[in-house]
Amino acid sequence: MSPLQEYVRFVVTLTAVLDPFLAIPIFVGATAAHDEAAQRRLANAVVATVFAVLAGAAVFGDDVLHLTGASLPAFQVGGGLVLLLMALAMLNAKAGEMRQTREEAEELRAGEVSGVVPLAVPLLAGPGAISTTIIAGEAGGATHKLLLIACIGVLCALLWWLLRVAHVVGGRISTTGMNIATRLLGLLLAAIAIQTMAVGLKRLFPGLA
Repeated sequence: MSPLQEYVRFVVTLTAVLDPFLAIPIFVGATAAHDEAAQRRLANAVVATVFAVLAGAAVFGDDVLHLTGASLPAFQVGGGLVLLLMALAMLNAKAGEMRQTREEAEELRAGEVSGVVPLAVPLLAGPGAISTTIIAGEAGGATHKLLLIACIGVLCALLWWLLRVAHVVGGRISTTGMNIATRLLGLLLAAIAIQTMAVGLKRLFPGLA
């Protein structure tokens, strides 16, 4: 696979993992009683948090793996399993407890939390997005990581725009429409998750190749 294909795959995978179609109705619900200025501030805070977490994973992820003694193949299998569980929830048009527990969802609806937690972490920049970024960042040096951060920046810019127009989009696109989009992303993510696990298993057990 060429370097360009690797970055395209990273962008596609991270888009599927972030799944802004799940974030839109949650953001709308969390900010329904807020004015436009408050909605803008929360969108800025959410996107900045997502960028900081994922950029940090790209830069320091390999150090974390080395510190814990986990090999990249083992992390690929574990990360792929996390992605598969998320994909199965998305195929049912649900966030799933991997992204957000019932308690976290209830706190967000009740206005007991700011929205950055759990909206930014772990709903968007959760285990799936972090593991995807760490796996991608392990493949190269400083230039490679800078390009990954640039990809993350582009996706965060798109996420910011979607959150800014969330109330408009939420009113014009039906729940069924957003659920269909989530299911399609879930199907794509399931295939990526299985591929990631397959690569990790082949590296852990060369006899499987």
